[in-house]
Amino acid sequence: MVEQRLRGVVVALQANYLEVELDPPDAATRLLCTRRTRLNHRGAAVHVGDRVWVEAIDQQQRRAVVADVEPRFSWLSRPPVANVTAVVVAFSVEQPTFDPDQASRFLLTAEQTGLVVQVLLTKCDLLQEKASRQLADRLQGWGYAPLLLSSETGEGMESLRTLLKGQALSVLCGPSGVGKSSLLNSLLPQLSLRVGAVSGRLQRGRHTTRHVELHALAPGARVADTPGFNRPELPDDIHNLEVLFPELRSQLETHPCRFRDCLHRDEPGCGVSRDWERYGIYRRSVEELMGFSRPSRGG
Repeated sequence: MVEQRLRGVVVALQANYLEVELDPPDAATRLLCTRRTRLNHRGAAVHVGDRVWVEAIDQQQRRAVVADVEPRFSWLSRPPVANVTAVVVAFSVEQPTFDPDQASRFLLTAEQTGLVVQVLLTKCDLLQEKASRQLADRLQGWGYAPLLLSSETGEGMESLRTLLKGQALSVLCGPSGVGKSSLLNSLLPQLSLRVGAVSGRLQRGRHTTRHVELHALAPGARVADTPGFNRPELPDDIHNLEVLFPELRSQLETHPCRFRDCLHRDEPGCGVSRDWERYGIYRRSVEELMGFSRPSRGG
């Protein structure tokens, strides 16, 4: 007798267990799974978003064993999610206030994936419309077209729903406290995700989401809720940094620099314009990666 094997996607991790949601026609079934020992021996880590095959299925107990992991077509390292099709980065206009340096670090992490990057501006009910629009215009100058949202008033929520329904797997990420869980509660009220307050003194949100979990928004469309954090690391490759800033990337596409290894920091003969808002952030990032701005160890 051939053992039954079914295909599914890992939607959450719980300690040493995986939650796997089966593909149609068994999509309503979620199984709590362990891993085959051979996966551990091969060093095959399994993450949320991975497509897997399960066997030793106990439908009554809703248990199974993950036997194989399919190759990934994309990978986001922080938060760790496999097979992402779009990265959705949320920033709040207030509580906490928008921080250009922090926002740029999140956007650099998102751009590194090479995937579609969408920016959200949340809590727009806390700011006058003119001020929210000015911030949106500012982000347009960075190369993004942000959606203005309020989970309180419903502003922009249908546009967000349409955006997420058009992607197989969107990752919703951003600093702590910007309202990611509130957005998901508005889109999927049955989730009842816990929402935390923002510290008035530090203007930092509390981490209410503790782990990555996928939620089905529509057939064939899932969104990943992720834990917030406040300062992503810079990308490792200093020579790749230029293409992660859309406003610099567009300059270089139309007027390529004639020096292959140029870092565009006032090098003699470099033709890249410095007349763009994030030039200072770009330059500081380059210098940090070169070691100029790193604090000394043990000091």
